[in-house]
Amino acid sequence: MQTIWKGAISFGLVTIPVGLYSATEDKKASFKQLRDGDHSPIRYRRVAEADGKEVEYSDIVRGYEIEKGKYVVFTKEELSNIGKALSGTVDVVQFVGQEEIDPIYFKKSYYLAPDKGGVKAYKILLNALKAENKVGIAKVAIREREYLSTLRAEDDVLVLETMWWPDEVREPAFETLQEEVEPSEEELKMASMIIENLTATFDPTMWNDASREAVEAMAQAKVEGQEIVAPESPEPTKVVDLLDALKASVEATKEKRKAG
Repeated sequence: MQTIWKGAISFGLVTIPVGLYSATEDKKASFKQLRDGDHSPIRYRRVAEADGKEVEYSDIVRGYEIEKGKYVVFTKEELSNIGKALSGTVDVVQFVGQEEIDPIYFKKSYYLAPDKGGVKAYKILLNALKAENKVGIAKVAIREREYLSTLRAEDDVLVLETMWWPDEVREPAFETLQEEVEPSEEELKMASMIIENLTATFDPTMWNDASREAVEAMAQAKVEGQEIVAPESPEPTKVVDLLDALKASVEATKEKRKAG
């Protein structure tokens, strides 16, 4: 894996040299836009809104919009100085129980691996987090931007999760949620039974990206000159009464649980 940056974890008076690595990779099916006639790839050019002329990359500057259509310009040096002032440290300022954090705040996962000379302190922090069942709340800068983050122990590695800032999380303001609806006891009981029937230990190896597999299979079929046949979509089940739907779901999930 490629290091994103090298820095240090700081908690209390302890400093642990580490490297930051992306813990995930996007494997969704990727398409490239082509011209219909000859399949020539489409290339995008940077053009100025004022006159439509193409702009060389060396002539592009970064502007921060202070109001509609008005910008202040930052030089590469100024942005670099901001990054230098922020980066280099995962500054742990608090420890909390992970159950206290709403998952909506989590953004992206990274692995933190110890550099030479920091392995012992790294292991101490790792094992202490496990023993206390806590996660650290930290600030960290990645590519010139500061993030709120959590630091947690996962097996034998520390995982850094960048988070959305509180003012970046939208309020769920929906008119339909204000509608006064009172579920019956039987309906709630049926819903609980469905949940119970579908409750199992999470095993990530059971899950796969069916859309990516379908694209890959169809692409291979096209290469081999096979006829492409679209799979039939199942007809939606028409159930009018909510209670009947819940009862049917209880029976269906009960059978699914029996089948393993």
